[in-house]
Amino acid sequence: MTLRLETNGPVAHLLIDRADKRNAFTIAMWQLLPELLAKAAADPALRVLVVKSAAGGAFCAGADIAELLANKDDPAWRAENQQALNRAQYELTRFPLPTVAMVEGDCVGGGCGIALACDIRVAGQKARMGITPAKLGLVYPLHDIKLLADLVGPGQARRMLYTGMLLNAEEAQRIGLVEELADDESALVAQLVSASPFSTKAIKGLVRRVLDGQVADDAETLGIFAAAFEGADFREGTTAFVEKRAPVFGR
Repeated sequence: MTLRLETNGPVAHLLIDRADKRNAFTIAMWQLLPELLAKAAADPALRVLVVKSAAGGAFCAGADIAELLANKDDPAWRAENQQALNRAQYELTRFPLPTVAMVEGDCVGGGCGIALACDIRVAGQKARMGITPAKLGLVYPLHDIKLLADLVGPGQARRMLYTGMLLNAEEAQRIGLVEELADDESALVAQLVSASPFSTKAIKGLVRRVLDGQVADDAETLGIFAAAFEGADFREGTTAFVEKRAPVFGR
């Protein structure tokens, strides 16, 4: 199995499991990703989704170059592959719950796109991140370029894209490509799980609206803000604050 979903209570792990190919993605893996995301989204117990390598090491080396070369002269296959890749990245970016990419090793090309599509990126000491189509005579998808520019700004995005350079974990954090340096994601995930699921889900949706270009409230966003005051999480959060204890949401 090259891509699988494992759940443990409130945490789901989307595991990339093709270590012999440095977790490079085939068209079948791009096509499977949205199905696994839909399965996770349908689980009411989940609070967080973590994307990582099943075996550690390389996060994802990007697209399977051997498969690309084998099908480079087939326009129908190329169109199907592009559609599968674009859909997978779009669905991951808009997954309703908080998502974390745990990058322990190389995270390159389309693999970096997977990390970009997550909400938060954690990098280990051996992480290397880069986007390398310019070294192959290819072009990166517009959707993923926007994700990159939103994180690091247009100047750093151009530097990465034009050169195809690989960044170590420290530089990736310095330019805003990575939010946290750690050997594993457990501490961050624990913080996310302890937060209000209503709040994190609603806030994620509002951040996406901002990144997609919305600059002012509308009736729907005002309604989201107002509804929070009537919710169970607000009652638990404020009660816990008054009682000087940690809130326990979802009980």
